[in-house]
Amino acid sequence: MVDDEPQVRATVREALAYEGYDVSEAENGADALASIALSLPDLVIFDLWMPVMDGWQLRKKLREAHPGLPVIVLSALELDPAKLLALAADALIEKPFDLDTLYKTVSEVLARHA
Repeated sequence: MVDDEPQVRATVREALAYEGYDVSEAENGADALASIALSLPDLVIFDLWMPVMDGWQLRKKLREAHPGLPVIVLSALELDPAKLLALAADALIEKPFDLDTLYKTVSEVLARHA
């Protein structure tokens, strides 16, 4: 889970941990890449607008290093289909989000990549 907002990270971490997932957190793309270099996750959920390295840069680096790694964009931005396609994201969850949407989206993306 990569987001510069601590409350968003905590909400996602706690919600997914409740469902049995092991969740790591990072507050920007650079920290996420460092963590991923140590242990490749099954899925990355990230915001687009963050300091140090934003979600656009993070996605580019993830595609280069781990092209098959599934990603979910979690953002308050309304993305038109072309921008979403350019991200090559597996899913988009718009902020604010409800937990049912989070659970369903994570489950569906992981199932497609199983």
